[in-house]
Amino acid sequence: MEFSLGQIAALIGGTVEGKANATVSTISSIEEAKSGSISFLSNPKYEPFIYTTQASGVIVNEDFQPTKKIDASLIRVKNAYLAFTALLQEYQRILSFSKSGIEQPSYVSSSATHGENLYLGAFAYLGDKVKIGKNVKIYPHVYVGDNVTIGDNSILYAGVKIYANCRIGNYCTLQAGCVIGSDGFGFAPKEDGTYENIPQIGNVVLEDHVDIGANATIDCATFDSTVIKRGVKIDNLVQIAHNVEIGENTVIAAQSGVSGSTKVGKQVILAGQVGIVGHIQIADKTIVAAQSGIMKSTKEGDVLFGSPAQEKGDQVKSLVVFRKLPELLKRVEQLEEKILNLPT
Repeated sequence: MEFSLGQIAALIGGTVEGKANATVSTISSIEEAKSGSISFLSNPKYEPFIYTTQASGVIVNEDFQPTKKIDASLIRVKNAYLAFTALLQEYQRILSFSKSGIEQPSYVSSSATHGENLYLGAFAYLGDKVKIGKNVKIYPHVYVGDNVTIGDNSILYAGVKIYANCRIGNYCTLQAGCVIGSDGFGFAPKEDGTYENIPQIGNVVLEDHVDIGANATIDCATFDSTVIKRGVKIDNLVQIAHNVEIGENTVIAAQSGVSGSTKVGKQVILAGQVGIVGHIQIADKTIVAAQSGIMKSTKEGDVLFGSPAQEKGDQVKSLVVFRKLPELLKRVEQLEEKILNLPT
């Protein structure tokens, strides 16, 4: 599939500097690109590669000023990183839309309905009263339970499991192996030391433009809904417990976990391996560094790290003191020796 640089510039709102009729068929990194491919430059660290790249076209910022001759044609845009992202999204859309039809063997309940241009891969399962919108792509070995709703233009990659009664919005992407709506971790302790299972009868609601990473799990609510709001991005191997609410445009990196009934605000950033206890409030725009443990509610705009997490400034001061502990211990021991040797 080939496109001219002029066509690409029109798609991403840029202007061509060079050969607008040059064609490209692949997308590559600037250091590995070959003739017939397109790349981008946004990080100044990679500028040296633009003078040696074999790419036919490179997307750059409008204010980029080369210091040497460049063989590649340039497409100048306001923000090269976002423009290249838009190009990748369109490329992915074209590839996914090449899939259509219902492969066999697969199972579709007689009461399930779907919009036009459905792709249903082999060994997929659609339960009773499932409702699927337009242009949805469901890859092989996906399980969609009874009464599930899936909005327009969503993609479910191989092995996704969606339990009964869950709702998936428009333009959602669920990567391979993720599980939506599994039972929340609810057990009532008994006097004899055993545990009684608490039935989990709620569901999970994903609003529009939500991305869920591979092998992530989002538990259903005990009752009502676990809610992942519009624009949330969840990485691979993330655990979201029952009755959690994740606010709009929040980003959660791999191996993080949010315990039950915690409310996470808008535009929060949780780095890798962050753990959050249950029944607290994570305020809007909180940033939590990797491997931090959050034990209490936060204030808007907090930047936290450590376990238990503290304000960034306090934690840095503590780390400075911690590094000095061996030296401080030695000084204390020296002072003790002097005191013991004082004449009586």
